[in-house]
Amino acid sequence: MEAIGRIIATEKQPSTIEEFTFWTNKDLKLKPFDVVVVEHIQDSKTFGVVEEISHMTDSPSALAGFISSDFGDVDSTSYTERIGMNYVKCRVVGNDNDIFIPVQEGKKVSLASKDQIEIALGLNNMKNKLPAGYIEMYEGKNLQILPVFFNSHYLIGPEGAHLNISGVSGLASKTSYAMFLLKAIQDVYSKKNDESVAFIMLNVKGTDLLSIDQMNEREDEIKEIKPIYKTLGLDMTPFKNVTYYYPNAFDYTKYSYDKEQTIKERIEAGKAYQFKYLFENAEDKECLDLLFSNVDDPNETIDSIISTILSQSGTFDGVKTWSDFQNALYQQMQAGKGNNQGKEISVLSWRKFYRLFNKAYNKNREIFTDSLGTKGVRLRDKVSKIKKNEVMVIDIAKLDEESQGFVFGDVMRAVYNLKLSSDRPEDEIPDRVIIFIDELNKYASTDVPKSSPILRQLLDITERGRSLGIVLFGAEQFVSDIHKRVKGNCATQAFGRTNVIEITKEDFRFVPSVYKNMLTRLKQGSYIIQNPVFRSMLNIKFPYPIYKYYD
Repeated sequence: MEAIGRIIATEKQPSTIEEFTFWTNKDLKLKPFDVVVVEHIQDSKTFGVVEEISHMTDSPSALAGFISSDFGDVDSTSYTERIGMNYVKCRVVGNDNDIFIPVQEGKKVSLASKDQIEIALGLNNMKNKLPAGYIEMYEGKNLQILPVFFNSHYLIGPEGAHLNISGVSGLASKTSYAMFLLKAIQDVYSKKNDESVAFIMLNVKGTDLLSIDQMNEREDEIKEIKPIYKTLGLDMTPFKNVTYYYPNAFDYTKYSYDKEQTIKERIEAGKAYQFKYLFENAEDKECLDLLFSNVDDPNETIDSIISTILSQSGTFDGVKTWSDFQNALYQQMQAGKGNNQGKEISVLSWRKFYRLFNKAYNKNREIFTDSLGTKGVRLRDKVSKIKKNEVMVIDIAKLDEESQGFVFGDVMRAVYNLKLSSDRPEDEIPDRVIIFIDELNKYASTDVPKSSPILRQLLDITERGRSLGIVLFGAEQFVSDIHKRVKGNCATQAFGRTNVIEITKEDFRFVPSVYKNMLTRLKQGSYIIQNPVFRSMLNIKFPYPIYKYYD
């Protein structure tokens, strides 16, 4: 490839085993994340990734530049052009002979070929390939477009697992990138015989994920998608084996933004169900604590109340319906005190519990029902029977925040039960179950009470789920809002467009300043990703959704 400059090593700015600088022509178009190659000893090549680009001239000061412009005349023409160059700082990412002594002054620097870029970034000889997107490097005649692949074992296990995606709403396309990866996973793993995956996606915004089994109908986007999908080896089809789960409602749309006719047709075709919760079912009843996830409970009073309820003693003896439970709670509140293994619960605590439960119950009476009926289902039952390559889309977008958390927590517990205590034959259970949730900050932020059962479940999944085959894909606007243990256990981080305040946070402490500034102006369809198999952060692009979506 084309030679573009030579190494500069000075007393104040020496080359090191970690970085080097070189001069290049001021008219050459380079950008951060570009890869360059340096001649090194023993005919080896050292690879560097561009981090910073500065322009330098022989002008001794800013004042000299002012004077040479006829004392500030912007229209003046200098008789003598200043000698100038671009000064490029690079981070060392490797050497083809594993020689890591500093590169030497005056050594030639060149643009990298496609093969050299792959070696430099750790993209060559990738095992267990899973499409991550593509990168564009250089411009004009030197343009290089390369597909990027994860090693799937470092994205969804067993070596590493969990993905966190961050970026400001509307500009970062968090959902689109997550769904691109999930579609790639389904394509790859549907063709494997030795490993299998199933998917549970929670729709939290409008109708975002309620048409993922339908083809994108925008011809201009399909035209752009096709060559990218071909390069990445993906099928030009939307998601397969999709079943939708809507909150139960007599008019179908009370708890969903989807169209009534669409819901009806899907239910009749066996492609959708309405989910319910039954008080008489022990598992549903045991999920009561999930309704109080955002309530700080340092003394575990809520746990004591729920233990009293589950014991079915006193006023709760023989209670089998939600309405009877509501009445029993009211009576208990009036009675004054309850007892749980010798620990008294105050009247105020019972009143608080009753008030919070009443709020959720009155909003969702059609979900908290007394029987399943002919078309109703329990999410627990469906998760326990999830099949390989199956996609469950659970619509919670129109529910209130407490009820969204209730459903999300229930799903996580159901997945744990599937992996730890299912009576199904082991070879019928998917090796990995991926749970995707947007707006993760609602459940795993730094402001969530430490006693939150949903937070505890998320911590357990991110810390222990990899070994069990439970994988979390989470997204939020600001990664700084997320609990340290949750994001710290995500093997892969994807950073989309964010704001100038966010990049000053601790999470971006070790990100080069130029990369941080880039994060404030990334375009839609572009992400900076970090994964253990890559030798450097990558600025990747990904295509429009292959499935039908709404702006």
